[in-house]
Amino acid sequence: MTEATPRLSTFPLARERTFDPPDELARRRAEAPLQRMTYGDGHEGWLATGYAESRAILADARFSTRPELMHSALPQRVELRRDPLPPGFFLQMDPPDHTRYRRLLTGQFTVRRMKQLEPRIHDITQSRLDAMEREGAPADLVRSFALPIPSLVICEMLGVPYEDREKFQHDSSVILDLEASTDEIRTAMYDLLAYLSELVAAKRKDPGDDMLSGLAASEELTDAEIAGMGLLLLIAGHETTANMLGLGTFALLTNPRQLAVVRDDPDAVENAVEELLRYLSILHIGPTRTALEDVEIGGTLIRAGETVTLSLGAANRDPERFEGGDTLDVTRSAQGHLSFGHGIHQCLGQQLARVEMRIAYPALLRRFPGLRLAVPPEEVPMRATSAVYGVRRLPVLW
Repeated sequence: MTEATPRLSTFPLARERTFDPPDELARRRAEAPLQRMTYGDGHEGWLATGYAESRAILADARFSTRPELMHSALPQRVELRRDPLPPGFFLQMDPPDHTRYRRLLTGQFTVRRMKQLEPRIHDITQSRLDAMEREGAPADLVRSFALPIPSLVICEMLGVPYEDREKFQHDSSVILDLEASTDEIRTAMYDLLAYLSELVAAKRKDPGDDMLSGLAASEELTDAEIAGMGLLLLIAGHETTANMLGLGTFALLTNPRQLAVVRDDPDAVENAVEELLRYLSILHIGPTRTALEDVEIGGTLIRAGETVTLSLGAANRDPERFEGGDTLDVTRSAQGHLSFGHGIHQCLGQQLARVEMRIAYPALLRRFPGLRLAVPPEEVPMRATSAVYGVRRLPVLW
């Protein structure tokens, strides 16, 4: 067994090109797909950039997601690691707690359930396109299209009033902001939990046909647990898909041949969505795991207590798995990408995200076949400091 070198002093975030992970990550992957990195609190942990290594770590139950065992790769997030986990926030739990919470939600996100939701998602998409057409160009595609569609869908599923969207969208963006202060993140987190707790209490008295009401009716969970589950689902349910729709459209507008395939070939859409997910890999940093015991990954020994931060962007471009991975090719098979994770923590809502994107991308491009950027590509403002990468605004004409 070998111990990887040389050491990286911090996780690289600065991107040299809009759609590519930082060049440093590709260089590190070429040197050694698993190597030492110094964390924000001085911990000597690891960085994983290779596909095989990242997939193996995500699948291995000997690695934990519990925050009290973690070290932050970013100095500004070190103090937050000490905060207690909100009840029900199962993304950062290990079995059996993780299993218990996830089991209560699995039926809501099956392929069959998503098929049932398709007509409503189609209607929401068409209504946003109608509104864009009425309001006319230029438009900000994020405000008019990319953000409203997943926000409306997850609000209806959870039973969260859509008219409260400005609050939860603002709090979500603060929680995900890598440059926000510890106090700002805590305030946003507690405010959103308080809002959801009040909503859950109201649904116990007057339930509706929605997910939060169903969880309250099960009597297996406290209001605090349901609020914590709701926090996770609300943030993940609109932030990730909204940024994929915005950034994905930007990528297609700068790749006209790829755009034409998505617009003109209905049979190519499913494949195109997987390729956009792989190519863009919008999770800026992480996920992160800590070894519960000594584990050997690809010939490298990770000792118990050592934290590993993965770069899904680098792993999804690994030439050992995806030949020519730095090129967007919507005709390639991108199956097996890690953008939704892997193993027991694989994204619960991935089928919902897929359905939303499969409907939204071609609908947008067919409604506005002349869709184009209203500003030069280099002037599009990016979410460079968010944990979820994307565009802040996407000015378009048609």
